[in-house]
Amino acid sequence: MSAADPTNADLHDVILVGGGLASCLALLALAAARPTARVLIVERAHALCGNHTWCFHADDVPPELADVLAPALAHRWPGYEVAFPEHARSLASPYACATSESLAAAVHAAIAAHPSYAARLGTAVEEVGTTYVVLASGERLRARRVVDARGPAHLVTDPAACGYQKFVGLELDLAAPHGLDRPLLMDATVPQQDGFRFVYVLPLAERRVLVEDTYFSDAPDLADAELVAGIHGYVAARGWRAAEVVREERGVLPLPLEMPAAPRALGDGPLVAGYQGGWFHPTTGYSMPLALRLAQFIAHGIEEPDAAERWQLLVDEHRRQLAFALRLNKMLFRWFAPAQRHHVLARFYRAPEDTVRRFYALRTTRADRARILCGRPPRGMSWRAVLTGQRAAG
Repeated sequence: MSAADPTNADLHDVILVGGGLASCLALLALAAARPTARVLIVERAHALCGNHTWCFHADDVPPELADVLAPALAHRWPGYEVAFPEHARSLASPYACATSESLAAAVHAAIAAHPSYAARLGTAVEEVGTTYVVLASGERLRARRVVDARGPAHLVTDPAACGYQKFVGLELDLAAPHGLDRPLLMDATVPQQDGFRFVYVLPLAERRVLVEDTYFSDAPDLADAELVAGIHGYVAARGWRAAEVVREERGVLPLPLEMPAAPRALGDGPLVAGYQGGWFHPTTGYSMPLALRLAQFIAHGIEEPDAAERWQLLVDEHRRQLAFALRLNKMLFRWFAPAQRHHVLARFYRAPEDTVRRFYALRTTRADRARILCGRPPRGMSWRAVLTGQRAAG
């Protein structure tokens, strides 16, 4: 049956359910690779992309997607810094970010340029299948392939098998220039509380910064008022004065110790993307590198004869990387008392820069994994926790 057949008039090539990072990157990649395909994003909110800042190491972007992603980038820096009580370090790996505004603008521009691409916003979904989507209104949409990217709601079923990365961020206009020329990815010189704590600082303009108070914690509770006060205290301690709070963002990301939702076989239901499908970094919460790989796969022949084979290769490599990251999570959240966790990251940031970069991209080599795991353990490790499998007390 050809695409021109009247019975196929309502058939989409791809329906992307959810209007977040995974779906938006997939649409941009599809628009570049298959400009005449019929592609639809369905999102329950009235705007795409929510309220987020997605940062990543610029080298994580596949060369063939560099031009695709470029319109979505909001900022780029030549490197970044980290600081711990034990040591500080400046790294030369380029760093970049996309914001909800910049990514949504790129998607809307792509839709405007491609008549067969569309977005249905403010549209709730009731059911998702391999080749169909049922809306809450009862309307049924058909597609050759459905991608379900609705978020992490069902990722973690056992809180005991999970840690959490939680944060509150304030985008601030300052009364005077901040003087930063690159991000401070981790400032762990702040008091350690509620797990591993660090402040994340992105310089967005001469007088504008995003400051996030971040925790690797055992519990998902987010004390907003306390964290907001902590950010203002940090800003004041840096000698800055906030003239205006431009925007707030917050999040609680599960960092699993086990992965019940590992990527499944192609064709076994819809292709599940994003956090819910296991396409994220379990230790850092970074999702851009994995979302880009998935977008690349979706755009380059999801229906081609070798698609199942290419998918399996992608999944097998991802599972190998997941196994290592989950092992690190068990070490971080079980073997170290909350107040001692910063020693793990301080030790990690003594590794060669290429190892650090590949770890964030979830492309570690055997040599990388050996460097991270071998040698003298970080300070504060509980041998009792190692031997019993229980969480370190403290």
